[in-house]
Amino acid sequence: ELDDQHNWSKSFYGLSTQPFSQEVSDILMQPLNSDDIEIKPDGMIYLPEIKYRRILNKAFGPGGWGLAPRGEHSISQKNISREYALICHGRFISQSRGEQDFFDMSGLPTASEGCKSNALMRCCKDLGIASELWDPTFIRKYKKKYCVEVWAEHVTTKKKKRLWRKKDDTLDYPYKEQ
Repeated sequence: ELDDQHNWSKSFYGLSTQPFSQEVSDILMQPLNSDDIEIKPDGMIYLPEIKYRRILNKAFGPGGWGLAPRGEHSISQKNISREYALICHGRFISQSRGEQDFFDMSGLPTASEGCKSNALMRCCKDLGIASELWDPTFIRKYKKKYCVEVWAEHVTTKKKKRLWRKKDDTLDYPYKEQ
């Protein structure tokens, strides 16, 4: 049986015991490449989840970090959530609740993975990864330089609305730019 010190479902072992090396810190807090940042049609900018994983792999090595569940899934009719802890080099780093909406029970496995990815992105804030994405000044400057809000029409319903996209990108189906 695991003792509480290494039972990651409830342990806080290693929390704030020492900073990571300068080399690891430099990787974690490196400014984002503007090409890696994406924008949702509602105007929210984000870093795709795989980019967080690549940064963690570069900083800690594959297998040098992981997400540990901190309880069972909470499932409602249209949402799944779960607490996860980010563990790096055997140390508790951060804890966050991930969540994901789904439309029917057949989508639950995919939603469960989305929930885990959401928790990972939230936990990474405590390591300084992609911290720019939480800075209102950065967000405004990024959107002004790299994004545009356009009028779009839904191709089947013909409803028009304003959507965001990157300046060098196009809107995805079912929307067509006006």
